Amino acid sequence: MPIKLNSILALLLLIILFPFLCFATLLAGISTKYFGLYTQQRIGQYAKPFTIYKLRTMQDGKVTRMGRFLRKTKIDELPQLINILLGDMSFVGPRPDVPGYYDQLIGDDRKVLELKPGLTSLAAIKYRNEEELLKNQNHPLLYNDQIIFPDKVKMNLEYLDKRSFFYDMKIILLTVKSLFR
Repeated sequence: MPIKLNSILALLLLIILFPFLCFATLLAGISTKYFGLYTQQRIGQYAKPFTIYKLRTMQDGKVTRMGRFLRKTKIDELPQLINILLGDMSFVGPRPDVPGYYDQLIGDDRKVLELKPGLTSLAAIKYRNEEELLKNQNHPLLYNDQIIFPDKVKMNLEYLDKRSFFYDMKIILLTVKSLFR
């Protein structure tokens, strides 16, 4: 999606969703006993670090009951509309990861860094329940590093080649559909 369209749509959604986001932030805060919004460093386009906004879902290292709901419905990701408005993210693109993954890619895989991170992607849809998938592994970090992350890179490189306004619209529609499964 063109940058200006991203910003305009993000601003409109933030205005429309503002009361809902305030309420969700309040619920997140009550359930975690901290301020409901939290920030974290992520790797952005061209490996540039940026601060991502999310709703807090954990207390003392454990996901709260409200946090599970916020994560399952992806409501915890809605504050990233601020990141889209700021130009750090787009609606569609690779999900931004913590340092040590995308910024460590080499060779052709590094082309993924040409993309702005996104609120959704085909990889995000495929690995929608990544937390559950990893919980069922004997060695979750190893499984992520050897299976999931390389597959995400492959899928995001395919997106790099296919991206267009209509392809983005298709991914957004698939994302909405996945929320109701």
